[in-house]
Amino acid sequence: MSQQDPNVARAAMLDTATLSDALDKLGIVGQCYKIKPRDPGFRLAGRAWTLKYGPAASPCGTVGDYIDDVPPGSVIVLDNGGRDNATVWGDILTEIAHRRGIAGTLIDGVCRDVALCTSLGYPVFSKDHWMRTGKDRVQVEATGVPVNIGGARVAPGDILKGDTDGVVVSMKEHEDRVLAAAEEIEAAENRIRETARSGVRLDEARKQ
Repeated sequence: MSQQDPNVARAAMLDTATLSDALDKLGIVGQCYKIKPRDPGFRLAGRAWTLKYGPAASPCGTVGDYIDDVPPGSVIVLDNGGRDNATVWGDILTEIAHRRGIAGTLIDGVCRDVALCTSLGYPVFSKDHWMRTGKDRVQVEATGVPVNIGGARVAPGDILKGDTDGVVVSMKEHEDRVLAAAEEIEAAENRIRETARSGVRLDEARKQ
């Protein structure tokens, strides 16, 4: 996470459930359906760096050696079309991303080599994990373009927040509204909790 980015810092302080409620309140789709952390303890917050995959051509293209071009603090966002039969992320990428200070990786598809990301504490969020390589099966189509992650549109520079419950995206054009709404929801829920803890019935606490 970049210390110079105040909105990323704000997102990092919020949980995905609160951000999801804020998105719903504003009528914005930003919940990445069925994208989960490979370890329940993983957390990420940062701005999106995007890459889109497609089926391999003949001759085959590459799955990409892009990792050294990604700015530290970014979240690498890989749109593999939800494929669950071939992975586009494994141990070499995990090791380099961790060393370079990347905030995490988000995949519409699967990853492999989960043991390494877990041991390093490098956050990887995906639909699942499986060992078969994407080499000669998929190839890079474009980088720096809007992509689809679990039914949510993610454009370069959008804010992503991930935790145990999944991942949400706050689009750049809406991020101030989404963050403000989420902060209001969090403050209201904290007041309800405090009132209920004092012995007040929950329905009355909600009214107050």
